Amino acid sequence: MSVDVIVGVQWGDEGKGRVVDFYARDYDVVARFGGGDNAGHSLVVRGETIALRLVPSGILQPHAELFIGGGCVVNPRTLIDEFALIGKHGVDPQRVSLSDRAHVVLPAHVEADLRREAERGTQALGTTGRGIGPAYADRASRVGITMRRFCDEAESPEAKLLAPHVVDGVAYVHERLERGARILAEGAQGTMLDVVYGTYPFVTSSSTIAGGACTGLGVGPKAIGRVIGVAKAYCTRVGAGPFPSELENRDGEHLRKQGREFGTVTGRPRRCGWFDAVAARYAVRVNGVDAVALTKLDVLSGIERIGVVTAYASDGRVETHYFDGWEEDVRGVRRIVDLPRSAGTYVQALQRLLGVPVELVCVGPERDQLAQ
Repeated sequence: MSVDVIVGVQWGDEGKGRVVDFYARDYDVVARFGGGDNAGHSLVVRGETIALRLVPSGILQPHAELFIGGGCVVNPRTLIDEFALIGKHGVDPQRVSLSDRAHVVLPAHVEADLRREAERGTQALGTTGRGIGPAYADRASRVGITMRRFCDEAESPEAKLLAPHVVDGVAYVHERLERGARILAEGAQGTMLDVVYGTYPFVTSSSTIAGGACTGLGVGPKAIGRVIGVAKAYCTRVGAGPFPSELENRDGEHLRKQGREFGTVTGRPRRCGWFDAVAARYAVRVNGVDAVALTKLDVLSGIERIGVVTAYASDGRVETHYFDGWEEDVRGVRRIVDLPRSAGTYVQALQRLLGVPVELVCVGPERDQLAQ
């Protein structure tokens, strides 16, 4: 069997959590392959939000094993707190396994992250301040601490609590593939935040693209099957860095308010803008996306004219094409063909611009508010 991959094709916060939750019903294992607790993946169940940072978003599919891969960096305290969180929702933390090759985020990494951001002043990158960059830097410098070493050598209560969850990550993944299990690899952040292929230097410190699933889980490229890209029906970005479609007007405020665009991890207000088809087409290429899941279409209801950035000009300007908006409430729609005419036209236009099919549309925050 193969490893299918779900990745964000924008600047993160695309709504990957609820998309992973939907697709996970057809998989035996859901595996995070990169990032740390700077990622916030949310599920909304009967009005209650479950915000995950490290545990994969397949928690509500009771048959699925949950795996944190070696490409991740893990803050032990965050993970233990998350075990308690999912336990309150009836999810057994014993379902979670953790690769021995994942690296540990230490308090010193958090301190270094905060200090470096403060030293940058007006040139700050806008990190979450959770020590992710310094932890990855230590790994690259060969002075980091793996989860196996941490659990074998540390005397802290945290190490003892996590030790039963630590497994040989490569053996774990390949044993399941060899017995025919289906694995869904869950990415963190988004393509435009990839450490190599994003808007460097305003990026995260890990590989966020589909290729990162290979290095993050320890599988070869032949193991990768489908790649599903997740895109919000508009764009958002947290922190500094280029954002060509940004709206600093009433439409931007509408998107922020209606979309509740505040960081899951940091609580910071997100910068909002029209859908950027240039960046999304780039992400489709870089990831080899087969199909797209479009989220938060409902947020656009009530906007008279909806823009899509279709080209960048050499002088920094952007070329924007506008579509008619719609007043109808789309939250009750369960088939893409039943969307209001203007909403359907908008989805079809994005599909043409991206060059791949839109096979899932999220029309509301609840996990069942999906149209296929």
